[in-house]
Amino acid sequence: MSFDFVVLGATGMQGRIVTRDLLEKGYSVLLCGRDKTRVVHFLKKYRKVEFRHIEATKIHTIHDAIGHSKAKVVVNCIEGNWNDKVLEVCCHLGVNVIDLGSEIPMTKRQLAMDSLCKKKGMTAITGIGSVPGVGSIMLRYAAEKFDKLESIDVGFSWDSNIKRFVVPFSIESVVEEFTEPAPVVIRGKFVKKIPLHSIIKKYHRGIGKEMQFYVRHPEQYTFYHYFKNRGLKNVRFYAGFPDHSFKVIKDLMDLGFAENEKINYFGVKIKPINFLTQLLKKLQIPKGYKEKENLWIKIRGIKNGKAKTILMECLVPSLKSWEDAGCNIDTGFPASILAIMLKDGIITDAGSFAPEAVVPPIPFFKELRKRHMVVYENGMVIN
Repeated sequence: MSFDFVVLGATGMQGRIVTRDLLEKGYSVLLCGRDKTRVVHFLKKYRKVEFRHIEATKIHTIHDAIGHSKAKVVVNCIEGNWNDKVLEVCCHLGVNVIDLGSEIPMTKRQLAMDSLCKKKGMTAITGIGSVPGVGSIMLRYAAEKFDKLESIDVGFSWDSNIKRFVVPFSIESVVEEFTEPAPVVIRGKFVKKIPLHSIIKKYHRGIGKEMQFYVRHPEQYTFYHYFKNRGLKNVRFYAGFPDHSFKVIKDLMDLGFAENEKINYFGVKIKPINFLTQLLKKLQIPKGYKEKENLWIKIRGIKNGKAKTILMECLVPSLKSWEDAGCNIDTGFPASILAIMLKDGIITDAGSFAPEAVVPPIPFFKELRKRHMVVYENGMVIN
């Protein structure tokens, strides 16, 4: 059997969201991951689906799975530190690939493979989710309305109706955002800022006022990479967390659960962060729990000699029957949308890109709206 798509990391949260969205639209999907028990419901419910075990540490298993699928589009939902290896495999096989993004050094390595992707006639897009992803494509849309760009602030904010801790996304990624220095661009130079030393309170539509702070994110590199020739001097990424979530994350860090240095547990060496990741997989979402999120980007620049500002926002609700995903749909849905756009030939550019360089905004926004994600330009709905 040949498949329309391969989803790598299909047993994780984002992989399951992507998979379900594609299957519900009638596509065939090869699910690749480690824990088959987490996708058995897909195998029972849908006909055009199959599971194959892979290990990122054994890259040949990924190569063999993609080759077996005969698919022309790979959706990589594995942790980002494997993105370049997956891209190399896809280049070798000549298949299109998208992923959810990673830290800046990895993003640089992927964009540096542009000429190889062009030679192979395939498209690679890194960072298609909420931010990076939706925010990147909102920038592509808004940038056309400026003669010169000067500053870009971008980020996310979210809240929930029940003020209890639920894992917002990969806890390893969350801890990195709280702790790793953020390389913001100030007056054309990268300056590292300590996240928790930069906390401010800001208002965002649908969320209200909450804490936000600088975090390490690939947009601070990719936005500057693509738009510095249009005058861009400042790029800052902000992560916003509600008080109840912020407090629990900070407490876990203070207690040592986020440490990467191995400890001895009765003769077994374990990393506390790995233990925490597995422990939180058992955390149950409270009954009636709902989230809402605002993905936003504010662009300042010049048009016809006058200062101009555009605020783009994408509001994301919790959806009925998707409650277990919360607002994480805003990462999985964009990936499935882009995968379909590649399959349908809406994007044909060969090379290695970030979304702001190659994804057409209008058809993408239309697909977001079908999934109840509303895009605003200066307060006006545009999708």
